[in-house]
Amino acid sequence: MNKILITGITGFIGGELAHKLAGKAEVHGIFKPSRSRDYRPLSTLEGQIHTHELDISDYAATENLLQKIKPDKIVHAAALSPVRASFDNPLDYLRVNVNGTVNLIQGLLKLENYQERRFIFASTAEVYGLQTVEEPFVETLALEPSSPYACTKAFGDMYLRMCHDVYGLDTVVMRCVNTFGRKYDKSFFIEYLIDRMLHDTDVHIGAPESIRDYMWVDDHVNAYLLALDKTEATGEVFNVSTGVGVRNIDVAYQLADIIGFDKNKIHTNKYPHSYPGRPITSDQPYLVLNSSKIRNLLGWPEPTSLDVSLRRAVDYWRSETG
Repeated sequence: MNKILITGITGFIGGELAHKLAGKAEVHGIFKPSRSRDYRPLSTLEGQIHTHELDISDYAATENLLQKIKPDKIVHAAALSPVRASFDNPLDYLRVNVNGTVNLIQGLLKLENYQERRFIFASTAEVYGLQTVEEPFVETLALEPSSPYACTKAFGDMYLRMCHDVYGLDTVVMRCVNTFGRKYDKSFFIEYLIDRMLHDTDVHIGAPESIRDYMWVDDHVNAYLLALDKTEATGEVFNVSTGVGVRNIDVAYQLADIIGFDKNKIHTNKYPHSYPGRPITSDQPYLVLNSSKIRNLLGWPEPTSLDVSLRRAVDYWRSETG
């Protein structure tokens, strides 16, 4: 049975992936100790996985844990990820996202037969940043990150590809678009809209005309499962996306129709109260990816349509709201 190490296992994708792999592999998960840590994503996995408290920015501790576990495969999903907060705390993002990634790779390189162990890196669509084209981005485009967060991810993205070329490390880079289907966090765009609308409360959309590519969580996780198992993934970079762009305001209108929410309570060009600021010149007007490569090479299936995904998300939060 393969030993699979998931960093950020209490996070959104890490937790969902752990549920898919439990019982099929020896799953180990890393999370950073924190008083505010939400353990609910792992609440039903007690006794089925192994968890380890670790700050990946601590190299010695990271190397020691890798020597102890000796994972066959690593999915590196741990990161500081709120884009807007990275403008206020860039040093924290560098410490966790850059140093943490390098520490994991260096620790992996110290293991026997490291070239036989796969390292999957959770990059992001944000690494493409500000592009001059407005058609779904392909993997060969130059990276033009437009936030401290995106810069840290672009570093990891490039570092992994260097490690494949120079050290022969078995690496896979996943550039995924905005994903929804969270069960515990209402602070992200679609979950925020659903929660406010279900409570019949005004919503605020700061960038209504921005075009984004929103993907359902199961499609995201299934892409990682393929990347774990398929030999064809070695050394590759994959966009993971629906390839369908939609304006933020249209997502809100679609949800309003599903929920039966008064569209007059949707306010544009103003972010919610206490929402972190961001330089306006850094905000991409278009961020949609072409995922034909992962479909053709790994057989990733057609992603769930936005309408079906939104209805699933609404049904979940409606059941939670009562």
